[in-house]
Amino acid sequence: MVDTNFVDKNGQLRGLVQAFVIMITGQVIIVDPGVGNGKKRSAVPGWDNLHTNFLDRLRAGGLALDKVNYVINTHLHFDHVGWLTQLVNGAWQPTFPAARYVMSEGEFRYWQSRPEKEIADQYAGFADSVLPVYEADLVDLVADDHVVTDEVRLVPSPGHTPHHVCVMIESRGESVVFSGDVMHHPCQIAYPNWGSASDFNPDQARASRSELLKQCAESDTLLIGAHFADPVAGRITRNDSGFRLVPIAQ
Repeated sequence: MVDTNFVDKNGQLRGLVQAFVIMITGQVIIVDPGVGNGKKRSAVPGWDNLHTNFLDRLRAGGLALDKVNYVINTHLHFDHVGWLTQLVNGAWQPTFPAARYVMSEGEFRYWQSRPEKEIADQYAGFADSVLPVYEADLVDLVADDHVVTDEVRLVPSPGHTPHHVCVMIESRGESVVFSGDVMHHPCQIAYPNWGSASDFNPDQARASRSELLKQCAESDTLLIGAHFADPVAGRITRNDSGFRLVPIAQ
């Protein structure tokens, strides 16, 4: 069952591109900072050469760009890495200059190899958003199960990309997982076998999705979807017919 928040009046699936800010035990963490401004992208015309007020909105929320401690990427597709950099005097510079940029080493090496099967926008995203922070020596290339802080860790969830990870927060007996692109829309909770055309390994992606849903249902972990329309967070329940998302009101 899919909540009507996630489908428009014409039956079209609704979704978002969004970043997430975590503030926990004195640390400021950003997860998957979107498409970015001024990035040339041809695959999705609506994402080409954007000019948004994303950074102004962060500042208005009390977040200073130089106070971000970590930027974590679930994977390195171009719609998840864009704000790693911004254009300054004609050059791509790190947006969060004091942060460590946490990436799966396997994921980084895959894109670094310029695999032939990928589209041009993926190469462009790596070149203008990932490489500049790597060359600035701000990147931590880590294992897929890396522990970022005492409360924040990565969870291997390959399939959408070769080394996709989720981001798990555990504190005071509660847990929340940022699922990245393990699923793009809540319909994949009701129908975990439904994949995405952009999945690197569809079988592996389905397995990761099913395992994450099972874990969330069994542990009452709050799930936050990278591309879910509002409300973006919910609990996973399970019955004889399968899994279901119970949204949490904003």
